[in-house]
Amino acid sequence: MAKVAFIGLGNMGGPMAINLVKAGHAVTAFDLSAAALTQVKAEGAVVAATALEAVTGAEFVISMLPAGKHVLGLYLGEQGVAANISKDALVIDCSTIDADSARKVGAGLAAQGIAFIDAPVSGGVGGAKAGTLTFIVGGDAAHFERANTVLGNMGKNLFHAGDVGAGQVAKICNNMLLSILMVGTSEALQMGVDNGLDPKVLSDIMLKSSGRNWTLELYNPCPDVMPTVPSSNGYQGGFMVDLMAKDLGLALEAAMQSNSSTPMGALARSLYVAHQRAGNGKLDFSSIFKLFEKKAG
Repeated sequence: MAKVAFIGLGNMGGPMAINLVKAGHAVTAFDLSAAALTQVKAEGAVVAATALEAVTGAEFVISMLPAGKHVLGLYLGEQGVAANISKDALVIDCSTIDADSARKVGAGLAAQGIAFIDAPVSGGVGGAKAGTLTFIVGGDAAHFERANTVLGNMGKNLFHAGDVGAGQVAKICNNMLLSILMVGTSEALQMGVDNGLDPKVLSDIMLKSSGRNWTLELYNPCPDVMPTVPSSNGYQGGFMVDLMAKDLGLALEAAMQSNSSTPMGALARSLYVAHQRAGNGKLDFSSIFKLFEKKAG
């Protein structure tokens, strides 16, 4: 079993770190939240007072942070931890950030003789807790193979997308498509309801027809069609609108850099940002269904 430093214990990072502990790894964790540290300590992790302390002596350094600026600051900033990371360690950043930031971190660490991969995840909080995440990895093939030692204890699907930064590109392509599917499914279901159809019956019809997609199969946005998904629990849990809006912003930045045409992605971002600004940022992203509901009065 490995010595692992885990930095960033939010809704995703906390359960991921706990799964590493359960798998038998020696996990030293750090987060700015005392409550988050208390939770992982109760599960058997060692709590560090600083990020510098956490990474010292670690074989794997895993980070799960909100944005590129946080990842850059952690590793390469004035108070960065790179100098304390062993030259034999592998750094794995699981944050969803822009590909350029991932490449900068990779290059900065490589200049100091430290291996790095970007490994953003798909699967949401439920997948993080269950240990069934999908990891989309960018980096050297040998580093990808080595990372399986720990990634396999947090997820069930591991993909090598290409060089450093490729994991981020693949992740935002996936999430852009997911947002489009969710918007389209929501408006189709609501149109059916507006015309007198039972949303469960309509969902069953589309599942057996050409409109079949992941949202209909596993994550129906209409309340009370599926009992175990966020839409049937007041849109609590899951993947927040705030995060989807962030990922769609990253997707449009990438599209601009590559001169890619993404009109559906741009429209989806506009709809999610409007939904976010209406006060729904903390709800699950399937709550976009509410945008299409007929308002009383």
